[in-house]
Amino acid sequence: MLRILGSSKQFCDGSTRRDAIVAGGLSVLGLTLTDFLRASERKPAKKDGHFGQAKSCILLFLYGSPSQLEFADMKPDAPVEIRGELKAIPSALRGCDVCELLPHTAKIMDKVSVVRSLTHKYPLHGVAYATTGIPEIDAPLELSRYDAKHWPYIGSVVSYLEKQKAKGAKPKAIPDNVALPFPFSSQRTGEVHRAGPYAGFLGSEHHPHFAQFIGKANRKITKTLNKDTIEFDEPYVGVDLDCRFTLGDATQLPIEMTVDRLDSRKSLLKQFEDARSGAERWPDASHDQFRQSAYAMIGNEKVRQSLDVRKESSQVRDQYGPMLFGQSCLAARRLVEAGSKFVTVFWDEFGLAGSGWDTHWEHYPRMRNELMPGFDRGYAGLIADLDTRGLLDETLVVVLSEHGRTPKITTEKGGGRDHWSQAYSALFAGGGIARGKVIGKTDKIGGTVLDNPISPKDVLATIYHLLGYDPDSIITDRQNRPQPLVHGSVIRDLLG
Repeated sequence: MLRILGSSKQFCDGSTRRDAIVAGGLSVLGLTLTDFLRASERKPAKKDGHFGQAKSCILLFLYGSPSQLEFADMKPDAPVEIRGELKAIPSALRGCDVCELLPHTAKIMDKVSVVRSLTHKYPLHGVAYATTGIPEIDAPLELSRYDAKHWPYIGSVVSYLEKQKAKGAKPKAIPDNVALPFPFSSQRTGEVHRAGPYAGFLGSEHHPHFAQFIGKANRKITKTLNKDTIEFDEPYVGVDLDCRFTLGDATQLPIEMTVDRLDSRKSLLKQFEDARSGAERWPDASHDQFRQSAYAMIGNEKVRQSLDVRKESSQVRDQYGPMLFGQSCLAARRLVEAGSKFVTVFWDEFGLAGSGWDTHWEHYPRMRNELMPGFDRGYAGLIADLDTRGLLDETLVVVLSEHGRTPKITTEKGGGRDHWSQAYSALFAGGGIARGKVIGKTDKIGGTVLDNPISPKDVLATIYHLLGYDPDSIITDRQNRPQPLVHGSVIRDLLG
């Protein structure tokens, strides 16, 4: 049998490129010769001393996207219609003032590095673009979570790669891909669930295990969507400290279908089958494997204990803040401490579509009363707690969003900032990240990148690298075409 000789780089299933292609264009992975040679031309990523330094990753995804001008790229000398009404305060990171609404975060910024030069061409709610290897995106695809063109979420890729490494080993007690605080996009008005954190062509076996929040909001908030203003109880503003989380299922069980209710019934299988109706649009055989895994995880005592934040002292819980985001961050810390490889905390829409950090309306009231206080306590609490426990150097923490917001404030009710993807910021800490660096630069109004433009794909490549996965590792899509994990480059300036 004639073989095509070349690089011996391994595919994710353990076969090598040298062994992959046989005469006639056939291969053990079903690739054509053209596909294979295209993939083979990619050079292996440089493995430095930081490769694999992170034992785990906590991704804090702020859906809707905060304004870079009131986050970590403030422009106090810009005109008032740009800089707005919020003032800058100095932080522990020299050269990086932060918003006055982030006093706790200001104190821990010396442990953090900031990228101010994220940029791309899609000013839409591109969760899938920001968190998967998909090379292009549009609004219809972002609103179609079942579309076959989707690539796998970064947490799903981690789950897949960990399973490949552990072939034949006993399954882990803690899943490697968990998302909090509830199934993504499930608590907003409307029937459309946004795309993004799903396994795409890897199959539903690698969907995140979504947690379910159990608790009550104890504060009210008003939100505006177009011309409608609604008041309701908002957990991102405040929750009772009797709250906790349990593990649900990516088939999107209703929020009230908690593990406690499941435990009290004998028709568990029936409930999962009922909840499965939407998931049947993913017609892959791995759904049954995922369902079996979900059964096992729901009944797993170690998972339950990890998600039960009531096990922590009142002092630790208060450090994270009595809000949904902070308590989710605490649960994330408990999960990685118990052995989970990748945990995501979404600041998700709640109550209304177009909420989260999507501040087209009431920008300043929502920043003051809803968004910044919860983020400030949760993020600062997580970084400080990890550092105190000696876990920060091995735990990568990334704060990411899908884009930024317009430099100029609109005249909508309460002020507004619209979508803006030309320049925005992200925060990085722990797990091989340098402490106290500011990377990239924007113009005087925070609207254009002037130095070191960085793509969301570069962020993903950096996360993979620090977790010990070559970003150029090859996986195959639904058509058996070879694909790298992501078309991006490691952000070398970020590495400590």
